[in-house]
Amino acid sequence: MLVRDAMSTMVLTIGPTHTLRQAARLMSSRRVGAAVVLDPDGSGIGILTERDVLNSLGRNQNPDIETADTHTTTDVVFAAPAWTLEDAAHAMTHGGFRHLIVLDGREPVGIVSVRDIIRCWVPARRHAPPLPV
Repeated sequence: MLVRDAMSTMVLTIGPTHTLRQAARLMSSRRVGAAVVLDPDGSGIGILTERDVLNSLGRNQNPDIETADTHTTTDVVFAAPAWTLEDAAHAMTHGGFRHLIVLDGREPVGIVSVRDIIRCWVPARRHAPPLPV
């Protein structure tokens, strides 16, 4: 199975001047764990994750003042739609992250997460008894 089969094509994009509160509200309302940060005048394409927001809050930083640009990962590993899910899982495991921005050429066309990969690898348990605790 390929990344294109698992990725979400509904990509939340924000700018570098969004506050962390704005970013968190957008991620929460769309039920996603990451936003693509587009900065055409600066670092290009980056990613802001729920973990970045959480780390900032843990340092007692003000989410109404802190902006995405200071918390965005810009040293990003990108996936291609034709990667296998094994390739994506390996990149995530090796890099220690849970989301990959999927690029088609230079354009972001999706995001694939660990959860997306698991959904593809683990069949739905319809009508099955609950798992033992």
